Amino acid sequence: MSCTKLLKASVLFTLLLISHLSHSQDKTITGRVTDPKDGSGIGGVNVTPKGSTGGVQTAADGSYRISIAPSVNVLIFSSAGFTRQEVNIAGRSTVDVTLAINSTSLGEVVVIGYGTARKRDVTGSVSKIGEKDLNQGPITNPLQQIAGRAAGVSITQVGSEPGVAPSVRIRGITSLGGGNDPLVVVDGIQGNLDLLNQVPPSEIESVDILKDASATAIYGSRGAPGVIIITTKKGRAGRSTLEYSGTAAVETIAKKYEMLDAAEWRAAAAQRGITGADYGGNTDWFDLMSRNGYTQNHTIAFGGGANDFSYRASLTAILQDGLLINSGLKNYIGRIQATQRALNDRLALTFNVNTGIVKNKWNGPGNIPNALQRRPTDPVYYKNTAGQDSAYFTDPNAFAYTNPYARSVEMIDGTESNSLFGSLKADLEIVKGLTAGFFGSWRKLNGLYGSYASARTTRPDAIQHKGIAQRNTNTTNERLMDLSLNYKKVLKGHTFDVIGVYEWQKAIYEGFAASGRGFVNDLLTFNSLQSADLTKAASGDITSYKNDRTIVSFLGRVNYNFLNKYFLTASFRRDGSSVFGENHKWGNFPAVSAAWKISGEDFMRDQQIFDDLKLRVGYGVTGNQQGLGALNSVLLVGPNGTTFFGGQLIPDFTISQNENKDLRWETKKMSNIGLDFALLKNRLTGTLDYYQGKTEDLLFDYTVPQPPYPFGTIKANVGTIMNTGFEATLSYQLIQSNDLNVTLAGNFTTNKNEVQELSGTLNGVPLKTDTVRWGGGGTTGVASTNNGISYLIKGQPIGTFFLFKHAGVDANGNQLIEDLNKNGVIDDNDRSPDRYIAGQALPKFTYAFTPSMNYKNFDMGMLWRGAYGHKIYNARKATLSALAQLGQQNVLKDALAGNINNIDYASDYWLEDGSFLRLEQLTVGYRFPIDNKYLSGIRVSLTGNNLAVFSDYSGIDPELRADGGNGFGIDGGIYPRTRSFAVGLNVIFK
Repeated sequence: MSCTKLLKASVLFTLLLISHLSHSQDKTITGRVTDPKDGSGIGGVNVTPKGSTGGVQTAADGSYRISIAPSVNVLIFSSAGFTRQEVNIAGRSTVDVTLAINSTSLGEVVVIGYGTARKRDVTGSVSKIGEKDLNQGPITNPLQQIAGRAAGVSITQVGSEPGVAPSVRIRGITSLGGGNDPLVVVDGIQGNLDLLNQVPPSEIESVDILKDASATAIYGSRGAPGVIIITTKKGRAGRSTLEYSGTAAVETIAKKYEMLDAAEWRAAAAQRGITGADYGGNTDWFDLMSRNGYTQNHTIAFGGGANDFSYRASLTAILQDGLLINSGLKNYIGRIQATQRALNDRLALTFNVNTGIVKNKWNGPGNIPNALQRRPTDPVYYKNTAGQDSAYFTDPNAFAYTNPYARSVEMIDGTESNSLFGSLKADLEIVKGLTAGFFGSWRKLNGLYGSYASARTTRPDAIQHKGIAQRNTNTTNERLMDLSLNYKKVLKGHTFDVIGVYEWQKAIYEGFAASGRGFVNDLLTFNSLQSADLTKAASGDITSYKNDRTIVSFLGRVNYNFLNKYFLTASFRRDGSSVFGENHKWGNFPAVSAAWKISGEDFMRDQQIFDDLKLRVGYGVTGNQQGLGALNSVLLVGPNGTTFFGGQLIPDFTISQNENKDLRWETKKMSNIGLDFALLKNRLTGTLDYYQGKTEDLLFDYTVPQPPYPFGTIKANVGTIMNTGFEATLSYQLIQSNDLNVTLAGNFTTNKNEVQELSGTLNGVPLKTDTVRWGGGGTTGVASTNNGISYLIKGQPIGTFFLFKHAGVDANGNQLIEDLNKNGVIDDNDRSPDRYIAGQALPKFTYAFTPSMNYKNFDMGMLWRGAYGHKIYNARKATLSALAQLGQQNVLKDALAGNINNIDYASDYWLEDGSFLRLEQLTVGYRFPIDNKYLSGIRVSLTGNNLAVFSDYSGIDPELRADGGNGFGIDGGIYPRTRSFAVGLNVIFK
């Protein structure tokens, strides 16, 4: 062997020896990663040496073992949903770590129905809104707190009338007659949207929204429209607190209709030769009836407890003076919550009770249109001989004239309700991992509606009958009971969470209504109906009802995950309901969903892009029965006037409803695919979802032949609606530092709605419906055959505008319509060939942008919200633009330029772009750095709501009903939307 070869061999041997010795000197670190809440191990956590490659993941029990170079002194522990930690390991061989949940990431705990889960483990489409993300300002209903905060959730506030809650739709309009309101669950208590009136907005801790069927199917026949789950604040053991939170807001009208004033009206009337309609007044009727509004919201809460007992109680007052005189809201709410633990923490008892009183004063329906249409030359009062105001003015030449100011001041119209709801929950751990549960809830609501119209209201019927009174009472009594078994087990990387539930629900509704006419005086209003003139009694003056509905359910769910990377959820619910036909009392509602945590795989360990990446898929079947009454499936007989026989009046009866033994719930089948991700060290997080939901067996009222049916319509399950859409939610922490944090967040939603089928058969009888009027009327002077505006049309979205095409005006100012089918006449009916599809009432997409900032003790948040791609039919503008009516009413200022004398058709002339962008909220707050023996925190804030609206729509507000009901998307006149400025104060006492 040559010297050169020997030298090379020696060098190679030396390098290999050094490498071996170096490797043999690697140090080994072992330990366990646990959850600080319960000490349980966290599997799937990445453990990597800082400044080096490679690493390991923790086992299912949280344990790990890693070999690293001697030079490495820091280990990085990271997992989606948890705060990343860098731990110094110098001189240590065992390193145990607790990872805290990162509240801004995928580690949040969400309520999924009959249980909770960490968001990183959720397989369905669920949106969570924490307390810090809830909207602020003059809040009177919890729905206002979450508007714009969740993709796929449309919350619409139409006007600012006291006591009128927003409408909410989750993933589009899914029903025509079965109901589109989501199920509301408050601390386990199930109810409809009016349950939210009894929840203090300042006492809400979080809101979870279940959107896809794989998440909502656990609620079976009530889950199709989605589920909103509200968790209220609880007491904390070992800490006593006293808190005050309040806001006070002043509200002004954001936009008004520009009507002719008295001088302009006189000039326009003179130009058109109108005489005899000027009574010398100079009245701005709307200004006379309106004022600044004021809203107050005050809550005092206190709580605390010992190691095994905690409680929280609060009192809330929501007070609102409406924009119109003699209107307002008073809502008083009290709540108590307590939790007791016993038997070495094996038994947990939780008690909740809420009570409330709501009083609402209405300023008479129709008063706003009356105020707009009254001539500005009409005075408010007649003058006596001394020139003083005397009786309210009415037009002596008008057939029916109501003085809107008199009606506002003199009319008594309002509601009062007293409510009580509560629950008791008990969980007993029988053996480790196996828990038996009981949940019982009740809700009772007593409501009163009363109205009295004296002759002083100037209502023609009140003048004729010397006063009209009405008094209605109603009672709702709802009860629910759950019995459950829950088993949880972790076994060699496999985690099981299994629950089985038996549920029973019963609701009883009853009411009484009576009316009377002709009173000697107005002192007792609607509280002395026996004083009415009995000779003026009419059929229907006295009515009463009582009915009930029962649901019995069996349900189960399995949550499974393997190594915190592979997740599976399967559920099944079987419901029996009393409201359906005898042939279809029971329904089955299965669901399955799965998720794959891609970022947990070995092949993702060394990549530097994703901190978390999870793929979700799901499919489920849900039902809907909220639109049905207790007796919709049976044959009903009702009163039908009277017959004079044998010298006396004999009441007549007739069949008023057909029987349908096959009546059943609507069924929605929905599939969903989603992606959750986190990048840039969890600074950028987001969720993407695509869904497709098909509602079958639509509930709808169909016209049927007589005979064989004794009544002309029947409620049946026939049609189909499809909704498809895409949702995106993003949050980016632009700046993160000790003093300054800036977050940019937003969401984007598309929804495509299609009526796929309206026709079918029922017991061999064809139910053919291809074009159904879904909104019309409301325009003065338009004949009923021509005033259809929006329709249900196969292949089109709900509420499609099907209109005549405007072709200008003739020399006399009469509206001209284009003859689309060129047959020489304008065909005037709902299926007219001279109509065309002019647009849709549903937006093509909606969006929201929610930037926020914290600088030291200052905080700032904004909410921008908008919609695009839909139309609005401005029926109010049409009514206020017909110059032929000028002698009897006022008109808009721009009606003079339009020069339309008569409006004979519902045409596209009144169809406008409804797209808008609204600066919904801007809040600036400051938290005083106070921590003494009396106080632990004070925060003051200033909030502006509805500060700006960018839209081409000419009406007073582009946000109208978007509930999918008959007439939505048509502006027939709304209560004005306010612009408000609120001061807030939050104080936490020790």
